Amino acid sequence: MDHDHRPAPFWRSRFGMGWLVLAAIAGWFLWEEHRAHLLGVLPYLFLLACPLMHVFMHRGHHHGGGHHHHAEERDEGRQP
Repeated sequence: MDHDHRPAPFWRSRFGMGWLVLAAIAGWFLWEEHRAHLLGVLPYLFLLACPLMHVFMHRGHHHGGGHHHHAEERDEGRQP
């Protein structure tokens, strides 16, 4: 009767649960004490998100229609 007995994950142990409770309490107090600061910065974070999204989301466009150029090369290879 071989039973595959694996130890419980860290977060399910007594020590891990204690850390989760402590982190939840600390998070609650941090939110209560610093809510005004965090919410005051929120409009600036939205403004900062616009150029960051532009940079990271247009990464694959290859500036100047690179996809069109590759399509023309493929078509030229098909002509007799």
